[in-house]
Amino acid sequence: MSLIGKEVQPFKAQAFKNGEFVEVSEQNFKGQWSIVCFYPADFTFVCPTELEDLQNQYETLKQLGVEVYSVSTDTHFVHKAWHDTSETIGKITYTMIGDPSHVISRNFDVLIEEDGVADRGTFIIDPDGVIQAVEINAGGIGRDASTLVNKIKAAQYVRNNPGEVCPAKWQEGGETLKPSLDLVGKI
Repeated sequence: MSLIGKEVQPFKAQAFKNGEFVEVSEQNFKGQWSIVCFYPADFTFVCPTELEDLQNQYETLKQLGVEVYSVSTDTHFVHKAWHDTSETIGKITYTMIGDPSHVISRNFDVLIEEDGVADRGTFIIDPDGVIQAVEINAGGIGRDASTLVNKIKAAQYVRNNPGEVCPAKWQEGGETLKPSLDLVGKI
């Protein structure tokens, strides 16, 4: 069952951000655009490359009004230890949420039950707390965070321009479509 168009389910969790522990809930996803990036585990191999790549896009995303959250089934204490010991993870300034109870991973339908870890899932959430985009990758396939910038711009454009849609490979300022009977069979 797809989560597109569904509101993020309630949760409360501890997170690590900029040297502090903070509490996070689904309410943090309201009032702004959010990206939630699930990954299997701290102290692993593909995960730090993805999280660093996400950090490299973080300033651009913040300029677009987007907050970024990473989530694994590790605790917030493990996130801090990883942050303190890894040069790569030490660069991260966005919120790293711990999900040892698996509530968040289950809410987003990314928990691999038999392993107790999350799939590589990326979710774009609108300011109403509603999921607008989902990408799930197999464990060995890392993600490219630069693709999130265009997806966010397209999602923001569609939200701000009802009745218009963004075609494949749409870039900001590019031509959009207005679905109508006149377009049927002409594209």
